Amino acid sequence: MNFDGEDLSHKALGDRLPQGETHVFRECDLTETDLWGASLAGARFESCVLEQTDFRKADLDGAVFKGGGGMGIRFSDADLIDASFTDVDLSSARFGGALLTDVSFTGCRMIGASLTGSRGTGFKVARSNLTLANLGGCSLRGEVIEGVRFDDADLSGCDFTQATLSDCRLIGARLLLTKFQQADLRGADLGQPDDDRLRAFAGAVINQTQANAILAARGITVL
Repeated sequence: MNFDGEDLSHKALGDRLPQGETHVFRECDLTETDLWGASLAGARFESCVLEQTDFRKADLDGAVFKGGGGMGIRFSDADLIDASFTDVDLSSARFGGALLTDVSFTGCRMIGASLTGSRGTGFKVARSNLTLANLGGCSLRGEVIEGVRFDDADLSGCDFTQATLSDCRLIGARLLLTKFQQADLRGADLGQPDDDRLRAFAGAVINQTQANAILAARGITVL
């Protein structure tokens, strides 16, 4: 079923969409639309307004989100296996309890988003802004992460083991019990190198410039 340019805001559609069909939403207004528990496997959302849209417990396996978005989208407890988000505004989105196996976020605005408590084997993120986001306990183990801002994000308990961070920023990020063993951080801005952050970076690979900055902060000059 296709929806083109329709105003579906404030409607309860969760149990009204036919099952067994692939639904396509193009340039629709889904502000505060109730899609709780909806069958949306393989659905496409193209340039849709998704302000406060409720996708809780929805089946979004393989769904494609491209452009559009909005504040406070709710994905709690949804199934998002193989879903993809490209150039979507996911600011303050909630993913607690969602199944995020093999989900990709590319070019997304995810300021203040909460992915803590999500399930699955991990997700991919690139060229996205996760400033002030909460990723507590998430796994990005072995991932190649490029162009991501984690400024002031809560990365407590995250697993970055063997990950590669390129053109990324970790300025002000909370790193309590975060794992960076064998992670390649040579392309990352590590922020102020205080003792707590250095403990988190134990086992990681850094470059000479980063090492010099750490030593200089402690009054040590390398010649």
